[in-house]
Amino acid sequence: MFPAVGMPEMFIILVVVLLLFGSKRLPELAKIIGKSMREFRKAAEEVKREIDISDDL
Repeated sequence: MFPAVGMPEMFIILVVVLLLFGSKRLPELAKIIGKSMREFRKAAEEVKREIDISDDL
């Protein structure tokens, strides 16, 4: 469906992000994205654990 994203595409995306948000906000955005990913993984693990428990019953 979607082609693989290579280095040239990643560079263009990085440039667009820098233009939209500026270099001062970029570390703050990375921190927010990192926290969001950790919370998502934690929630996904909890759901997986609940499914495994319900399968055992």
